[in-house]
Amino acid sequence: MKAVVLAAGEGTRIRPLSTAVPKPMLPVADRPLAAHTVDAAIDAGADEIVLVVGYESESVRDYFGSSYRSAPVSYALQTEQAGTAHAVNAAREHLEGPFAVLNGDNLYEPEAIERLFDACPAVCAVEVDNPRQYGVLSTTDGTVTDIVEKPDDPPTNLANAGAYAFPAQAKRWLDVPASERGEHEITDVLAKVIDEYSVTPTTTDRWMDVGRPWELLEANEWKVGTLERRVDGEVSDAAFLEEDVVVEEGARVRSGVVIEGTVLVRSGATIGPNAYVRGSTVIGPDAKVGHAVEVKNSVLSSGATVGHLSYVGDSVLGRDVNFGAGTTVANLRHDGEPVRFTVKGERISTGRRKFGVVAGDAVKTGINTSLSPGLKLGSGATTVPGESVERDR
Repeated sequence: MKAVVLAAGEGTRIRPLSTAVPKPMLPVADRPLAAHTVDAAIDAGADEIVLVVGYESESVRDYFGSSYRSAPVSYALQTEQAGTAHAVNAAREHLEGPFAVLNGDNLYEPEAIERLFDACPAVCAVEVDNPRQYGVLSTTDGTVTDIVEKPDDPPTNLANAGAYAFPAQAKRWLDVPASERGEHEITDVLAKVIDEYSVTPTTTDRWMDVGRPWELLEANEWKVGTLERRVDGEVSDAAFLEEDVVVEEGARVRSGVVIEGTVLVRSGATIGPNAYVRGSTVIGPDAKVGHAVEVKNSVLSSGATVGHLSYVGDSVLGRDVNFGAGTTVANLRHDGEPVRFTVKGERISTGRRKFGVVAGDAVKTGINTSLSPGLKLGSGATTVPGESVERDR
């Protein structure tokens, strides 16, 4: 089984985090988002990985190389974002025999991918409360009979989870016409396979489509929560580590630091002295958390710095962000309503009672800056000392 992993997209809904990094390469716990998908495919028995790349493709190539976990890796270039079937079609020269298609910006249970491969031809599905928001599978006697996009009257509660195991014949059906929204859809390929084969729906208990910043935060909450306690870095005798904390080799935790919850401290990171880190938090490679800083349930990307006497909660900080001393992130609305965030020009609900800021790469705040809940700071944005920022910048 070859596994085609789609990793060509920019991720406009997750901006500004994707300004210079393709969405599948954004950090989720100890590796990029797409690496969780590739790992699941290899664990399920894939003997070769084909990565479809496009936007900022070099970052994907640099990470996976020509071999990943002893599995050979090939690349196919999607020159335009023209849909999922278009992306797989770009990889057709690499396809021989049965093949799987997985989204590089989705998180799957590894066991579900193994079941998918074993049942080929098959499609992965997840039971949802509101199937009207998804592509929905119709089934009869354990076989998929149809797939309908966002139906008003869903035939089942089985939502398409965006993972497919196709027979070799499906390679001939990849060149599908554009849909009403102008894209070549992999679900149209699936519909042809359903017509010609008995397709099995394999279910997963947990699945996640990571498309927006708060979903990246949720993805980190999920995957950091699966890590087991490990302390390989330098930890002061005067620091306190509670629960399943991971401190990688090359990281440093200084005196007076308290870390509790499911926290990952990556290699090269430094924390403290006298800092407090809690919740499901990732302190990325070479990131710095200064004196008397509190970080709660957040992701600090590579090289991010939070200066002393600061608070960051329920936030995602891009690479090389520098929060000046005394920067405070507000993460809760006074009216108790879910925090709203701007996606592609529209202010929408995150569904989260607590959500702080999303800062793109190289954002810098002046000392004593106050940041409002649901704030978006574009890459390179700055604030002046003492500023209170209430609108996206």
